Amino acid sequence: MKTKPVRQSVELVLTIAVALFFALTIQAFAIKPYRIPSESMLPTLHTGQRILVDRFSHKIGGDPKLGDVTVFTPPEGAVSGACGVDGEGPLYSGGPQTRHACTKPTPKKADTTFVKRVVGMPGDRIAVVDGHVIRNGKRAVEPFASSCSGAECNLDSITVPKGSYFLMGDNRGNSDDSRFWGPVPRDWIIGKAVVTYWPPKEIGGV
Repeated sequence: MKTKPVRQSVELVLTIAVALFFALTIQAFAIKPYRIPSESMLPTLHTGQRILVDRFSHKIGGDPKLGDVTVFTPPEGAVSGACGVDGEGPLYSGGPQTRHACTKPTPKKADTTFVKRVVGMPGDRIAVVDGHVIRNGKRAVEPFASSCSGAECNLDSITVPKGSYFLMGDNRGNSDDSRFWGPVPRDWIIGKAVVTYWPPKEIGGV
C-alpha cells in the first residue's frame, strides 16, 4: 500500500530535477533574461525593462550583425575610465575633447554587463558627428538614435580592429560606450537581445 505514494514522490522529485536541469541549461547556453540598468538605450529600451538574449547562436559560431542590440562584457576601461593602448592614457586626461576614441580596449574585461547596439564591424572606419555614426565615410541610417551636442558627440575616425566591434547606446548624449573605452572583442559579446517581456505593455521584438 505504501509503494505507490513512495513511487509518486520519487517521480515528482525526478520531474522537478529534470525541469530544473533543462531550465538552467537553457539559461546558460540558449536564452537568458537581462534587466536594462540605465537610460543609455532610450528610446529603444527603457530603464527597468527586461529582455531575453539569444546566447546560443553566438556559441555555435554566429557573429554579431550591424544594428544588433547586444549584451556584452565591456573592457575594464569602462569602469576605470582608461583606454587600452599605451600612450592613450586615461579617458578623461585628454577626454572626448580631443575627439579621439580608443583604438583598442583594455586587455581585461570588467565584472559587469552592458547593453548597446553594434554600429561598427571589424575593419570598419568609424567616426561620430553630432552623435551620429559615419561608417566608412557615409552617414549611417539610424532612426533609433538621438542627436546630441558636446565634445563626446564628435569623435575622429578609428579603424575597428579585426575580431572586434564598435558599440554605442541609442541615447547618444547619455551612453558610456566604445567612444570612450574602445571596440569590444568578439569573445566578450554574450548574445543578441531578441524580445522584451517586461513590463507587459512593452512586450515585443527588439
